[in-house]
Amino acid sequence: MADHDSLEHRLAEQGISRRAFLKFCAAMASLMALPPGSAVAIAAALAKAKRPSVIWLSFQECTGCTESLTRSHSPTLESLIFDMISLDYHHTLQAASGFAAEKSRDDAMQAYYGKYLLLVDGSIPTKDGGVYSTIAGRSNLDLLHEAAKGAAAIVAVGTCAAFGGIPMAKPNPTGAVAVSDLIKDKPIINISGCPPIPAVITGVLAHYLTFGELPALDELGRPKAFYGETIHDHCYRRPFYDQGKFAKTFDDEGARNGWCLYELGCKGPTTHNACATTKWNGGAGFPIEAGHGCLGCSEPNFWDAGSFYAPLPAPSADVTTIAEVAAVTGAAAAVALSALDRAKKKRAQQAHEKLTVKDL
Repeated sequence: MADHDSLEHRLAEQGISRRAFLKFCAAMASLMALPPGSAVAIAAALAKAKRPSVIWLSFQECTGCTESLTRSHSPTLESLIFDMISLDYHHTLQAASGFAAEKSRDDAMQAYYGKYLLLVDGSIPTKDGGVYSTIAGRSNLDLLHEAAKGAAAIVAVGTCAAFGGIPMAKPNPTGAVAVSDLIKDKPIINISGCPPIPAVITGVLAHYLTFGELPALDELGRPKAFYGETIHDHCYRRPFYDQGKFAKTFDDEGARNGWCLYELGCKGPTTHNACATTKWNGGAGFPIEAGHGCLGCSEPNFWDAGSFYAPLPAPSADVTTIAEVAAVTGAAAAVALSALDRAKKKRAQQAHEKLTVKDL
């Protein structure tokens, strides 16, 4: 296989101007929370970069992660970023089929051994030797181990690949697991979400192409630039939460006025993702903006975490210290801290009033 063209050559062929390219790089710098001056460095690095080979394996999944990308509007950052890579295998999108399709994967793995990026969506069934999901007569388990050997890095796309997702939900009849449960000797970045936001996927690819390494990750292997804060932190309904104004049903006056959906089960306070800032459909909106609470789909075990329509647990009455708050379950921690803060303010106010009376 011949070396892939540089990005600069590829963009010139498609008539993309230097100005448009720089605007794209500035947008990528912003998405990845880099200083504005980084746009020039990104442009310089990307222009010279060869288009890396990408092998995309789809396992136990619903194709939603692929649909998330292909349903993006055009022209977009998503369409431009895929001009930066050579997607050498994706059995949903490629024109080839049968033996020709499998040969394209084998050829890419051989030609770019140690250099290609491996993208995986879907969990991997392990029970009974992995017979519950196969491609061309081979188990997902076998295909993953084979492709991972020559990969420079692995990107787990979607919650199923990142954390097991819905296939791993109880009772997990196929023994589904996440990519990181099986591969321990390669750098793995988790882009969770059901499905993930397209700009998050492309932002990670742009960072890798620019700097030759994966971005900073959180404790769950997710890029901090996109998963560093909760949806609740930036939700436009947050002021109503702080004011104690909550919708009680999906069609009451509070719901019509855009009040907080916390009491209707919104998991925004415990869900880390960029939905409230990057949004969906070209920035048109996200689920909470459409009137439905967050399901917490970018977190591990979200399917088994309880009803989507039950409020997050309230803290116990005897929670009085930060140490005790830390012991509260993850689902209740954000609410506990809020209650603790209010309690501290009340105690401080009472102390101030007593001191004032005594001084008089």
